[in-house]
Amino acid sequence: MSVPILKQGDVLIVSIQAALSDKDLLQLRDELAQHVGRQRARGVIIDLTALDVLDSFATRTLRTIAYTAKLRGAEAVVVGIQPEVAFAMVQLGLSLEGIATALDLDEGLAQLRAQER
Repeated sequence: MSVPILKQGDVLIVSIQAALSDKDLLQLRDELAQHVGRQRARGVIIDLTALDVLDSFATRTLRTIAYTAKLRGAEAVVVGIQPEVAFAMVQLGLSLEGIATALDLDEGLAQLRAQER
């Protein structure tokens, strides 16, 4: 399943609409790293609003995506983590440590804009 990567100004927006297989997550990681350079993105927003589950592999891969984007020159913000997903992540000891998070897309965009100043 291909995940669309949209461009809004100098920000790439990745909206994950369904649970992805491990292969899909790795493909997203690789494609996004390419897009950051090609599009000269300064920010990446990963929107998880539609997800009701996030396993350990997906969490690790999201961290990798965010760190890779940073190494390519773009700050990453993960948005839309549902309360149930947050509770489960805490209970399972899963973390997005070092990665900015926000409630929704608008707040994520505001965080990226504030970092530019």
